[in-house]
Amino acid sequence: MSLIIAGERSGVGKTTVTLTLLSCLSRRGLQVQSFKVGPDYIDPMFHKYVTGRACRNLDPVLTSENYVKECFDRYSNLSEYTLIEGVMGLFDGVSQNKEETSPLPLSLVRRGIEEKDNPHLVEEINNFASTAHIAKLLNLPVLLVIDCSRLSGSVAAIVHGYRSFDKDIQIAGVILNRVGSDRHLSLLKNALEPLQIPILGVLKRQDDIAIRDRHLGLVPTAELPELNQVIDKLVNLGETCFDWENLLPLLRSTEISPPSTPSTPSPPSPLKIAVAYDKAFNFYYQDNLDILQNLGAELVFWSPLEDTELPEDIEGMYFGGGFPEVFAEELAENTSARDLVKAAIFSGIPTIAECGGLMYLCEQLIDMSGKSWEMVGILPTTAVMDKRLTLGYRRAVALQDSLLIDAGKTIYGHEFHRSRLIVDSHKPLFQTYRFDCNEFMGKEGWVSPFNVHASYIHMHWGNSIEIPQRFLEVCSKGFSPSSRTTRKD
Repeated sequence: MSLIIAGERSGVGKTTVTLTLLSCLSRRGLQVQSFKVGPDYIDPMFHKYVTGRACRNLDPVLTSENYVKECFDRYSNLSEYTLIEGVMGLFDGVSQNKEETSPLPLSLVRRGIEEKDNPHLVEEINNFASTAHIAKLLNLPVLLVIDCSRLSGSVAAIVHGYRSFDKDIQIAGVILNRVGSDRHLSLLKNALEPLQIPILGVLKRQDDIAIRDRHLGLVPTAELPELNQVIDKLVNLGETCFDWENLLPLLRSTEISPPSTPSTPSPPSPLKIAVAYDKAFNFYYQDNLDILQNLGAELVFWSPLEDTELPEDIEGMYFGGGFPEVFAEELAENTSARDLVKAAIFSGIPTIAECGGLMYLCEQLIDMSGKSWEMVGILPTTAVMDKRLTLGYRRAVALQDSLLIDAGKTIYGHEFHRSRLIVDSHKPLFQTYRFDCNEFMGKEGWVSPFNVHASYIHMHWGNSIEIPQRFLEVCSKGFSPSSRTTRKD
């Protein structure tokens, strides 16, 4: 068994409730595996901080329904307790555009579903990739978090609506969050009593417990020196606010089995891949890193902020997303790292750069205050921070070959950034569309002659192992701009 923490909408306190539960379980010395619905990078950082175990993303858009089930089964069986944090409101997912002209909704094409096999297409896709979708896919109960700060008797209507909206969703209980007083709690309990739904937790308003945020959500764990104090407060809160007697059986894993490593061919000796990992670059799906290692890569983590040398004998580089705009001055000042990255790329080292990584490879980065900072200079453009948020799932069709994919291939990814490029590539990598319809979103991405794949699109390789396989294959051949050479082992 496991439990999915869902909200009646965004901002009701899902992450606070999840972190409180995870912190309490971990402080009791219990093994707990967490999961996060959707493409988010930052919430999983907090999960890992308190559990010591990498959080796994469950996202059927970026991967597939089968991969979601396989991932959950694989890792939930390795711990005593399992917990899933949902995304947005319980039923918020990818919806079908009513003006879609395609004969079959693209979200269903992604799943390989034929129209004749499913007469209820609208019902199927209205909440695709939502928390409710994952709950039904994994056959797990939901713990509904409600923001009660502006509610009293109306809480019953909300709970009744969520419980009756989809009979296939089992609401195991509710968490009443941001309760103002004992009198307020009494009103809430009286309203809910006729529904006979378990109240598994009550959290009073906690003005002294807060995690800082900024333009892309919560500030990552590495930038929060006060985080241990926040966790201590959450543990103290959690020990008294939850109905542990009824919660623990719901959180306990059905069975625990030893881990299994996928059987994959590996090169004669490990391929050293330099992975940029520090406060500026830390948006990586753990599954992607694991896949690279399972395919025979040796991941060497280094910091473009602090290190003045690249790791030795590397055969590939991977720059994930993050917040280069926040640390632009420090990145610019580390001229040694910038020069070495540029020289390595010019020498033909295959390089993946996603979102923040793409920004780092530009000639300049203009931060939120309008100041311009020198970056690596591989891509002849400037990244400029903007007030406009670019957010959403993408269906991207490759317009040319890159070190990861061939022209014409379709990939599914996610964009989440507030920067834009002053000069777009004259030969863009992708033509992009919204995932759930044929709405054209634009052309983007860069392919340099020096084996660089740079894009704002974040990819999860769980259902596309051929992508990292191809990357490592190119790395193993020692590609250079002028010739291909055989790798010497």
